[in-house]
Amino acid sequence: MSGVRYKPEANFTTWLHRKNQTHLNDAVRDLLPAYAENDLSSLCSWADHVKFRYPWSSALHYINTPDDLCTYSYDRDCKDDSGEAGRCVSGAIKNYTSQLLTYGKSATQNQYNLTEALLFLSHFIGDIHQALPLMTGGGGGEQQLMCTSTVEKQCSTIITNEKKAMQVWDDNIIETTEEQFYNSHVAEFVAAINQNITGKWSYQVKEWGDCSDNKTTCPDKYVNY
Repeated sequence: MSGVRYKPEANFTTWLHRKNQTHLNDAVRDLLPAYAENDLSSLCSWADHVKFRYPWSSALHYINTPDDLCTYSYDRDCKDDSGEAGRCVSGAIKNYTSQLLTYGKSATQNQYNLTEALLFLSHFIGDIHQALPLMTGGGGGEQQLMCTSTVEKQCSTIITNEKKAMQVWDDNIIETTEEQFYNSHVAEFVAAINQNITGKWSYQVKEWGDCSDNKTTCPDKYVNY
């Protein structure tokens, strides 16, 4: 993988992993490059930065659901523009999870770059929990949100000018929440999320990790949340 450092960005994926930073296991610490200094969140945006280096990876950031349907089907929707099956964010999570499960098994581990698998997986776990990448062709990055007089009250605190919808979801909503409720203190925001996970959301935690039919991973259910 590239040795270039990537500055942490204030986006959803970074927040998702920063809140679990204290729970990194030995395998994750071993796979992180030294310059990450055991900080997984600092490389959460890596998968976005390597799209030009790995153009094949662009299709893995979203799910191409039909415009006229509000449902998701893995067999129907998890494919790239050429129709190759499994080429979507859900398929990518399954693939990179399988690769990471070879960690410590020398006979198969060398087939994969597990550091890159970890960084891709960390990013895609964030992507699959966002509404916009699950719309159409990564369309969140192309659609525009505008503050008109009819929606000014709803969006004026988040959008000051025309902005891409993905930027609003990735950056502005989080930054606005952090500023308005936590005085722009990242640590306080993260602490509040952790408190919710161990408190009022705790009854949901087991469900997040449980997969039916003894599957190793089940990203499809995250799409339907």
